[in-house]
Amino acid sequence: MALVPSPPLLVPELTGSGAADSIDVRAAACDAASYLASVADTWVAIGVADVARRITHPAAGSFTGYGVDVRVDLSDGDSASDPDMPLPALIAGWLRGQASAGEVSREITVDVELVADRGVVDDHRRLGANLRAEFDGRGTDWGLLVVADGATTLTPKAPGSFDDRAESVQRDIDDALAAADAGALTRLDPVLCGEVGVGGLAAWQTAAGVVGDDDVDVRRLYRGAPYGVGYFVGTWTLPR
Repeated sequence: MALVPSPPLLVPELTGSGAADSIDVRAAACDAASYLASVADTWVAIGVADVARRITHPAAGSFTGYGVDVRVDLSDGDSASDPDMPLPALIAGWLRGQASAGEVSREITVDVELVADRGVVDDHRRLGANLRAEFDGRGTDWGLLVVADGATTLTPKAPGSFDDRAESVQRDIDDALAAADAGALTRLDPVLCGEVGVGGLAAWQTAAGVVGDDDVDVRRLYRGAPYGVGYFVGTWTLPR
């Protein structure tokens, strides 16, 4: 399992003059994707959207809406590009492309499970448990890419302005992710998280449902807040 944020700044063509602030988080996200590619060529990405739905390969999209026509694909091929592909799916497709461009000689595919951001924790955990059962029932190796952002109110210039509660909330999120603490993720206050602009809670709680009670080997690659938004990158390895 790989955990990454969803900012368009991961894509070099979109960063412009602010590229220096995105180098470390981009490198960490690509590292996490490369790890995922090393263990599985079938991925499912979890992201958050207004409405729950699944986007399956061979879909394609573009970052045109973010200023540059950078095409991404959820598998190899030449599918028509969806101009309205949600950002978590675009990031998943872009990271798939980065991992595929490395030393991987096989095709990587990714389907995207979008979780409704207004759901409740029990629904998220149940979805995660159902996804785990689906994955394990395939009888092949699988990789989970969790695409989620933290608080957007960590500095005065952050997208959501400054909220003095955000630092504590983000620290709790980062600590839970750094420890693969599924219980801590499910205990996060959804109202408070919403008030400080946490966008990824539903995705992380779904990942907690995938993990269940398993012991997880964690690799921590990045935690920080460029542009005043909380980002965490890492990998969780579940027992086989």
